[in-house]
Amino acid sequence: MYKVERKDVIENVKRMMLYSVQTLHKEVIDAFEKASDEENNPLAKSILDKILENHEIANSKDIPLCQDTGIVVCFLEIGRELVFDYDLEEAINVGVSQAYIDGYLRKSIVRHPLNRINTMDNTPAVIHHQFIPGNKLIIHIAPKGGGSENMSTLRMLSPSEGRDGVINFVLETIKNAGGRACPPLIVGVGIGGNFEKCAWLAKKAILRPLDDVTENEIDRNLEIELMDKINKLDVGPMGLGGNTTCIGVKVNSYPCHIASLPVAVNLQCHSARKDEVILVGKEINNTNNR
Repeated sequence: MYKVERKDVIENVKRMMLYSVQTLHKEVIDAFEKASDEENNPLAKSILDKILENHEIANSKDIPLCQDTGIVVCFLEIGRELVFDYDLEEAINVGVSQAYIDGYLRKSIVRHPLNRINTMDNTPAVIHHQFIPGNKLIIHIAPKGGGSENMSTLRMLSPSEGRDGVINFVLETIKNAGGRACPPLIVGVGIGGNFEKCAWLAKKAILRPLDDVTENEIDRNLEIELMDKINKLDVGPMGLGGNTTCIGVKVNSYPCHIASLPVAVNLQCHSARKDEVILVGKEINNTNNR
């Protein structure tokens, strides 16, 4: 059996939060630079350049990329050989709390959706669990902005609507969102499962690397076609026109019921904040327990 210390979880979550709210991954920066070079619309090109300048300022001055520092989404991949003598979710939330308080980040979470009383430390995070072989704890985090999340959608299509129905629904979502989701976007699409599973698939899709190529041929072809059609919508950066509406489309799929075709579209804004860490458990000495 192996153990990851509570303090290591807290320290790494705090570190990842402070890093991710002020730093774009290189792959995202490269995508914006490429888009700026290829953009035909002068206004769109100017906005892309401002996004890159904004990143440089945030990164150099240790300040957030955006005033909305999000609701924290956390995907945990938990090695089956790990044991915990503490509440893992509580440790995650302590790390989040410390980051938002010590980093003077905006606290955006209310305790109940109707009374709207702020929790004052941006907790609790939204935490998902998945078990994997081995003795590693992999933590993926994404401080997800409210604007792009509000424009994300889910629909239970009829199976007869098929592939065209999925494409039309995604395009409809992007058009309706316009500039409110703060494009250029990363578009996560979840297909299949059921009502909640397709939303989970779509959210996890936005954490995939931009150069990630899915093994599923159907999903891969759908990603290519959607990327092309989305960028022909002329929504453009911040919804003001141009041929750069998204820099990536990621499709995740799952088996579903014969009577269903669930589809979810999760939009990630141009402040595509995310990070991950792999914590390797230390072997527990069981000598005294024998």
